[in-house]
Amino acid sequence: MNIHQFRFIREAVRQNFNLTDAAKALFTSQPGVSKAILELEDELGVDIFRRHGKRIRELTEPGKKALVSIESLKKIGAEYAASDQGNFVIATTHTQARYPLPQVIAEFKKRFPKVRVSIQQGSPEHLAHLVLNDQADIAIATEGLSNIPQLVSLPGYQWQHAVVVPHGHPLLAKRPLSLEDLVEYPIITYDVAFAGRTKINEAFAKKNLRPDVVLEAIDADVIKTFVETGLGVGIVAGVAFDPQRDTNLEMLPAGHLFGNNTTRIAIKQDAYLRSYTYTPLGFSL
Repeated sequence: MNIHQFRFIREAVRQNFNLTDAAKALFTSQPGVSKAILELEDELGVDIFRRHGKRIRELTEPGKKALVSIESLKKIGAEYAASDQGNFVIATTHTQARYPLPQVIAEFKKRFPKVRVSIQQGSPEHLAHLVLNDQADIAIATEGLSNIPQLVSLPGYQWQHAVVVPHGHPLLAKRPLSLEDLVEYPIITYDVAFAGRTKINEAFAKKNLRPDVVLEAIDADVIKTFVETGLGVGIVAGVAFDPQRDTNLEMLPAGHLFGNNTTRIAIKQDAYLRSYTYTPLGFSL
């Protein structure tokens, strides 16, 4: 089975089942076209064309399905060959979609205006599921992606946590901030599956400290909103604090307490991605 056999079938249909005309269109001989079609039918074990004597008259049902497959392959090939258009589905968490990605995607769209970009949000486990089931091209998250054998994950960028408090909070006088200082107050932070929460838990556990986590959320905006109400102090990804927007809050660096976190970009093993996916924009494969 080879691509030439499929080309012969396609051209025979185009030429109204006239193999002589099909051979001329393909710059080959009529006996060669006829032989290639017969060999393919023998290999597949089905007739692709209905015949009257030696002349072909129409496609059989298997032949029609084969032609649909040929056209689909051609369409897929054309889509993947196009370097500046297509669909690009990114599966990511709220924090990545809300903070690092907007600037990157804006730059991407300037360079590839014909590419349709869509974002699917969810937990790292859900993101992995989307990529593994070909519902997304890449996944971007801090937690979980490096632990799934069917995915290939690469480091995207590193970041650190920060503590956010209202203006005038007593923790602002603590420099440098310590874990012992933090456990004196109720804490609002991420759900265990998101944004480096495991690093936070591990840091407190190493010092045998038990923080009073009064609220867990999947995104930093919710955390900051409840910090503003006075419910507790927040621990968020440093990239999630925006001084121009978060005017009711102040930020204390906490990288020395919880270490570095790595946001990773994952693709399905053996996936074929379009060339624009690999464009270096500061946060891409």
